[in-house]
Amino acid sequence: MESLVDDIMTAGASLAKASWEHGTAAEALIELHDPELSVFATDPFPAARIPQPTVDATPGLVYAKKYIRKDEKTLIDADGSSGDTAALGVFCILIGQSITDYHTAAKREADYLLEDVPRWSNGAISHRHCYAELWADFVYMAPPFLAYQAVATGNADLMRVAVQQCLLYSDVLQSEPERKLWKHIVGPAWMPARDKGIWATGNGWAVAGMVRVLATAIKSPYNKSDNLDTKRLLQVIFDIIDGASSAKKNGSPPLLCNYLNDGSYFGDVASTALVASAVYRLAVMFPKECSSQHIRFAESCWESVQAHINDRNGDVGPTPMPGVALSHTPSMEGSSQGHSFVVMLFAAHRDWENWKQMK
Repeated sequence: MESLVDDIMTAGASLAKASWEHGTAAEALIELHDPELSVFATDPFPAARIPQPTVDATPGLVYAKKYIRKDEKTLIDADGSSGDTAALGVFCILIGQSITDYHTAAKREADYLLEDVPRWSNGAISHRHCYAELWADFVYMAPPFLAYQAVATGNADLMRVAVQQCLLYSDVLQSEPERKLWKHIVGPAWMPARDKGIWATGNGWAVAGMVRVLATAIKSPYNKSDNLDTKRLLQVIFDIIDGASSAKKNGSPPLLCNYLNDGSYFGDVASTALVASAVYRLAVMFPKECSSQHIRFAESCWESVQAHINDRNGDVGPTPMPGVALSHTPSMEGSSQGHSFVVMLFAAHRDWENWKQMK
């Protein structure tokens, strides 16, 4: 099984081309190979500080370092996306514990997000640089970075901002009548709607990003802050998970449909893996709140995902065509982010099994 997961990870990293794909691959590498550096570790902030790993001995940081810009306002070019520029932010902070240029670059990225990017009417930071537009994808990219930067800089207010941004996005993107699930994109009134559908991967981005923020917040020195609304954040996370668990599924064994409110779409390995990984993380952090029903849903996803992996070469499919969310035609070879999501699921399931043995 370990060699198969390595094959999946290698394929995911090699397929990565876009900013968000590089960030997702780096996170998968950290969770797989160096879980003690992940925010899901028991003590991710020893002595209330960011750990100082040996960069060259940490595969996720070696990978991320190749793509981080040290001399620009943002860490990576993101083709007009403001949120995706933060996809490598957490890894830049980790590298910056021993290499000053990366510490400075992380600060510039945070300043860019907080000061230069347009905002929605409720204060949510736009996912696009030139005009205010909210994408569910943003929640996986920017808030986890801002939360991690809050610990790195000893800034309780920034931690509050990271949590608040998730909730502001929820206020806009939660859909009707499927109130618990999120629309993919909401933009300005003058622009034709690009995708207001209930995209499964968008909901995966949102729930997994919020779980990263929540883990960072509750394990940080600021976990007792009165104005850190982690209880509401947890409820929003469970809302998406509950919505996904009762949504339409397709395939044999069944996977979440590419659009959760449209059974005509194919079952999607990528979103199924990402949502299930979030459940396993919650099961360790919040065992009382994570019900047996939630665990059954995650276990069902776990079994289904494994059945859709090509054990000869590590390909995973069906997944959405890269960059073409609305297409009814899936990719059977998978995508970079799809491979990374599957690796995250393996890592989360492994850590959950280890946690159960230690209880």
